[in-house]
Order: sequence, then C-alpha cells, then structure tokens
Amino acid sequence: MTDPRILVLIPARMAATRLPGKPLADIAGLPMIVHVLRRAEAAGIGRVAVATDTDEIASVVTAHGGEAVMTRADHPSGSDRIHEAMQKLDPAGKAEIVINLQGDFPTITPQTIREVLPPFDDPAVDIVTLASQIHTEEEDLAPSVVKAIGSPIGPKRLRALYFTRATAPYGNGPRYHHIGLYAYRRAALERFVSLPPSPLEKQESLEQLRAVEAGMRIDIMIVDSVPRGVDTPPDLETARSILSKS
Repeated sequence: MTDPRILVLIPARMAATRLPGKPLADIAGLPMIVHVLRRAEAAGIGRVAVATDTDEIASVVTAHGGEAVMTRADHPSGSDRIHEAMQKLDPAGKAEIVINLQGDFPTITPQTIREVLPPFDDPAVDIVTLASQIHTEEEDLAPSVVKAIGSPIGPKRLRALYFTRATAPYGNGPRYHHIGLYAYRRAALERFVSLPPSPLEKQESLEQLRAVEAGMRIDIMIVDSVPRGVDTPPDLETARSILSKS
C-alpha cells in the first residue's frame, strides 16, 4: 500500500526549447515519460500522476496504465503546474507531502526518489531536495551544473544555504551537484507558488532561491549519483544507451 499522505507528481510538457516533444521520445521501446512514471510507481511511496497540458502526453500515460491530470498551458514553472495538479487530484487536502519529479529523469532509481522523505521527520523542514558530490573538474566548472551549498546536519544531509551556477564554495572541500527533484510540505508549496520571483532567483535563473530568500528551510539529502537528465539530443542518445542495457 502506498501512503495517501504522499503525492508524486511528474510535470511534462511538449514545448521544451532544446528537445521539443521529449516526453514522448522513444527510449528502449517506451516513451520517456513512461520510464519516469514506472520508476515513481516502483518507489512505492504514494499516489503517482503525470501533470501535463498536452492531450497526447495524457493519452500515452493512461494507455500505459498511469494516471494523468490536465493542467493549464500558461504555467511559468513546474512548481506552478504541480500545485494546480495537487488541487485537482486532492481537493480534500489529504496529501501532506507533494513530490515534484521531473519528467526528463528516465534513469532515476526508485531508491533515489525515496531519499527525499526522511528529513520530513523534522517538522521544521519545509522542502527537501537532493545532491551528489562532484568528482570532476568539468562538473565543477560548468554553469549548467547547479551547486548546492549547505551546512552538514547529519549523515548525508545538509541544511541548504544557497544554490548557484558558479563554482562554489571556494577552497578545499566537497562541492555538490544539485538534483532537481523537490518534495514540499503542502503548506510550503502553497506558500512558494504565492511568492513573486525573488531577486537572486532571477539573477541565477534558479527557482529554488525564491524559497531560500523567503526564509523557508530546505534540507538536502546526498545521494550516490546524479540521474541523467534529458535536455538535448546527445542526452537522449545517452539515456537510450543506458536503458537499452538494463
């Protein structure tokens, strides 16, 4: 039995700038969105649904036995899309934790998805996300790799201080590659989407800084590896290579 207090939502839209139509891209015989759906279901932590503005995506999801919810096409972010989906799927407010799982993580493992839950044992935590230690100079220097900066508060757990595209923090010591999977307390998601974009959010083009600037507590769980996101045609070929062997 999955927990009715947990809702796993996968936002998916066709109009990706660098890889249009990517939710339906074939990977090892299945559309990418179905791979993500299967991994969320295998995590076994809560109700899973795909939040989309496209009938074609919804039809593919339901044809593969999944649940889809239609959302508006004009949402500025995935967080706004999952907020609308949460309201539609759970109007009675039974879901206490809402997980935003990106629809372009076809190689993410069920265990990695489950890692966002333990910090919610602390009632002070508003949002939980993931990161993995950086081991290469290429990752370290790339602005496309967002760095998560935090203070250690337990085994493989940080309290977030900042997120940046720069190489940070300065000096010797570990640096962490942020993974864009978020889990929100329901009240935290409600507050987050009600806030205007913040100055640092706009400067860094990082939505999570809105929560940091608003004083919301974000905890970061450190996981062993970064799931392969699919943003470009080469990313897609990499995912096909990985999943064709599994």
